[in-house]
Amino acid sequence: MGKSDFLTPKAIANRIKSKGLQKLRWYCQMCQKQCRDENGFKCHCMSESHQRQLLLASENPQQFMDYFSEEFRNDFLELLRRRFGTKRVHNNIVYNEYISHREHIHMNATQWETLTDFTKWLGREGLCKVDETPKGWYIQYIDRDPETIRRQLELEKKKKQDLDDEEKTAKFIEEQVRRGLEGKEQEAPTFTELSRENDEEKVTFNLSKGACSSSGATSSKSSTLGPSALKTIGSSASVKRKESAQSSAQSKEKKKKKSALDEIMEIEEEKKRTARTDYWLQPEIIVKIITKKLGEKYHKKKGIVKEVIDKYTAVVKMIDSGDKLKLDQTHLETVIPAPGKRIRVLNGGYRGNEGTLESINEKTFSATIVIETGPLKGRRVEGIQYEDFSKLA
Repeated sequence: MGKSDFLTPKAIANRIKSKGLQKLRWYCQMCQKQCRDENGFKCHCMSESHQRQLLLASENPQQFMDYFSEEFRNDFLELLRRRFGTKRVHNNIVYNEYISHREHIHMNATQWETLTDFTKWLGREGLCKVDETPKGWYIQYIDRDPETIRRQLELEKKKKQDLDDEEKTAKFIEEQVRRGLEGKEQEAPTFTELSRENDEEKVTFNLSKGACSSSGATSSKSSTLGPSALKTIGSSASVKRKESAQSSAQSKEKKKKKSALDEIMEIEEEKKRTARTDYWLQPEIIVKIITKKLGEKYHKKKGIVKEVIDKYTAVVKMIDSGDKLKLDQTHLETVIPAPGKRIRVLNGGYRGNEGTLESINEKTFSATIVIETGPLKGRRVEGIQYEDFSKLA
């Protein structure tokens, strides 16, 4: 084997050493070359290519510094936005994650000498909220993306609309109660004096349900029980049975009539069926990445939603590589399986129900499904749009 063979121990050792981060003092930002030791860095500084780069930089040094500063700022803010969002985080945590990438822009090539200076500059420019604590500087990204602002305005508008709907429902209930009370006549109870003419006379009370107060309060004279007493008792019992039968029939008729609360519940149920939301992500569904910002490695690749954050963001585990990505729902789309496969409804009146895909209508971009969970189990639903359901993992 030759001296510079790929599989020689020296070549293998050199490749192992070149992996990962090296010392910053042996890195040349102008040439973007990392040297492994002091001797290599000295040889690089004496090389013709390095001298040529220095001559180019000496003509307009401010231009190169501005370029490196802008690249460092953009990469740092992109990592902060994608990795931490609008959460408050220590600036050193973000910086350590940024420099873990081997090809990052070094801070000594920018206009900022220290990380603290860069953090203060972010606060002055209004790019982040910064505050100093005994533990160090903390930063919080300010998201000024037009899409995010539009989404926040839509959420506020929806909350206001929900409050208006609740007020209308409360007024409707009060109106129904008032109408119900107007139709009933309030019967005032009448009281009679309890009296008896003879001290030896027995006093009896009629405590049967539905009896009028005047008949229940009056006393009946009964000194002795004769043969006709059984007949009167039997007749009164039959009258009571008739009254109880009539009262039960009236109660059944009342049950048949829908109350105002039942009507309101039906209206709310109908609203739920027709209501749609601007978020559709749910755990354990298969989605496809449609954004090209992550490169060709993830474009048009499928993954499983493992976690939903704030309704609009999902943690997706890629099926091929197993990588986990945090993505917005605008960068994802649903996956339509083959007929017979299990799906989950993501929007509309049947949101959250699982079912089986029966057929696909390519002309109307819709499908027919059969619900398999919940109280609507077995129902066949037609016209479900492609974006309203997705394949189950």
